[in-house]
Amino acid sequence: AYERRFPTCPLIPMFVASDTVSEYKSEDGAIHVIERRCKLDIDAPRLLKKIAGVDYVYFVQKNSLNRRERTLHIEAYNETFSNRVIINEHCSYTVHPDNEDWTCFEQSASLDIKSFFGFESTVEKIAMKQYTSNIKKGKEIIEYYLKQLEEEGITFIPRWTPPVACKSESSTSHTRRPVSPAINIPESATKEGLNNKEILNTSSSPSEPTAGTPDDKLDADYIKRYLGDLTPMQESCLIRLRQWLQETHKGKIPKDEHILRFLRARDFNIDKAREILCQSLTWRKQHQVDYILDTWNPPQVLQDYYAGGWHHHDKDGRPLYVLRLGQMDTKGLVRALGEEALLRYVLSINEEGLRRCEENTKVFGRPISSWTCLVDLEGLNMRHLWRPGVKALLRIIEVVEANYPETLGRLLILRAPRVFPVLWTLVSPFIDDNTRKKFLIYAGNDYQGPGGLLDYIDKEIIPDFLGGECMCEVPEGGLVPKSLYRTAEELENEDIKLWTETIYQSASVFKGAPHEVLIQIVDASSVITWDFDVCKGDIVFNIFHSKRAPQPPKKDSLGAHSITSPGGNNVQLIDKVWQLGRDYSMVESPLICKEGESVQGSHVTRWPGFYILQWKFHNMPACATTNLPRVDDVLASLQVSSHKCKVMYYTEVIGSEDFRGSMTSLESSHSGFSQLSAATTSSSQSHSSSMISR
Repeated sequence: AYERRFPTCPLIPMFVASDTVSEYKSEDGAIHVIERRCKLDIDAPRLLKKIAGVDYVYFVQKNSLNRRERTLHIEAYNETFSNRVIINEHCSYTVHPDNEDWTCFEQSASLDIKSFFGFESTVEKIAMKQYTSNIKKGKEIIEYYLKQLEEEGITFIPRWTPPVACKSESSTSHTRRPVSPAINIPESATKEGLNNKEILNTSSSPSEPTAGTPDDKLDADYIKRYLGDLTPMQESCLIRLRQWLQETHKGKIPKDEHILRFLRARDFNIDKAREILCQSLTWRKQHQVDYILDTWNPPQVLQDYYAGGWHHHDKDGRPLYVLRLGQMDTKGLVRALGEEALLRYVLSINEEGLRRCEENTKVFGRPISSWTCLVDLEGLNMRHLWRPGVKALLRIIEVVEANYPETLGRLLILRAPRVFPVLWTLVSPFIDDNTRKKFLIYAGNDYQGPGGLLDYIDKEIIPDFLGGECMCEVPEGGLVPKSLYRTAEELENEDIKLWTETIYQSASVFKGAPHEVLIQIVDASSVITWDFDVCKGDIVFNIFHSKRAPQPPKKDSLGAHSITSPGGNNVQLIDKVWQLGRDYSMVESPLICKEGESVQGSHVTRWPGFYILQWKFHNMPACATTNLPRVDDVLASLQVSSHKCKVMYYTEVIGSEDFRGSMTSLESSHSGFSQLSAATTSSSQSHSSSMISR
């Protein structure tokens, strides 16, 4: 089907013609390599073509088909302007390692514009536009030719087999897998592909779960019941990402429904989904979000004046959340509670939403992974555009978007007033495009007409304040009494308390101002353990020992040793007059930790005294042969704004006799997930061990 694109393809208008440059076929017919020179009519401004002096551009494409391995590799690079612009593209068709009836397709490309007559930015935009459109049409084109083959009666092509003369020789070195029955790829692969999973189940070992149980993730009934319709490619992505989590991480593995949300949020790009999922799991661990419904009780102010609550379900079975935003005093809530309490309350609402989705999945007998939100804007006015309130709203949106993707099934905005476009202009840039498509906005009483509320919610459960007959128990909101307002200092202290309410502490590390923690050891052979995440920037982690206690940090002068910032504390204990080797000694080799890493480790103390754990700003080393910094160093330094780093840490001292059991508990409970996890490296010494998860 792929070869039918040549010498030209009517489905790709820019592809004008192609000529064969070279061709090679192996004697046994297993290898076929063909190189073509392709002529393209790029959709570029006429002026740019005139300046460049060309009407067409030429690419060289090399296709390597290996029938023995069942792979097709495609490489392409530009011939035109190759001294100014370098474009490389690689595509591959391979057989899925777990199911030989599935085809895996991978595509990657790079663009490097060195110079282009001063139009570098324009060329980059044109190239990206062309490449994006080609990617979107790729599946459509291959399906077109597959259908063409099918119409010609070609629905099966036999596997390659060695020529008769060399069968006996090759049979000893190559074990061929049994031939699978042919399948129609274009339509039935998406509709009936789930049935092909029986091939995988037949090869499972006896110790694996039997088909039909929730543990058997390849079972068609399980997928249809709990996950919904998945194409073979989507199911494959889910299996691979879950397997990667099982192999890489300790602790609790999220449910398939949760993993699937992140895959859908990134269009089933495994690398992108893995990155945001790991970041979210680290965030959940740091702030103990898994336990928020059991351990956190909302303040009475929220229960009285937050005009939102759960109200039955919509026609699709999704849980329905009603928010009377127009009746809510956002300014009063922020002044009385601060951003952190509001954020935590919204997180508890989302956690309750996830729980209700699971319940409704059981009740309705079909997968329900999102909820519907009904927002009534009656009463919305300029006081809702209070700057700190909008800032709090944007922060809440940012956190929810990052950690609860694909949970909003539909958003119904009712009775939008004239001031709404102003609020929408401020908020919409922070909302994901996929989420924005789920918004339905009604002005005035439009929601009562055709295409309105009755299309999505049963008449029996429309709230009374919207003209329905169902009594809605959502609080009516109203103005928060000013007597409940708190000062900025009180709110700041409350914010810090809420922020560090977990077992983790937050610290800021500045250039020239490390953060240090003092641990006093009475009994030698005690074990100091640590678990920290580098949230921003690169740091160097050190451990020092001193026989005498450092002076407590001062807070009252410009030369203070302690700094408090919104991102966390900064405490310095080692006095500037202290000398390394005389007043204190280093007991561990410095450990460089990159942004996004999660570090767990321990140190067995040899002597009693005072131990200082230090997180220090990492200065990029200059190139060895010159005083000029390297390009990579400059780029890395730009990522750290104002020479500031941030860490979240937890420390504990354990008696040596209790070390083994406690350390196992620590690693399984508190160091499950890191932000950018791809591999794990361990470094150990005679009296210490550290583990970094990247």
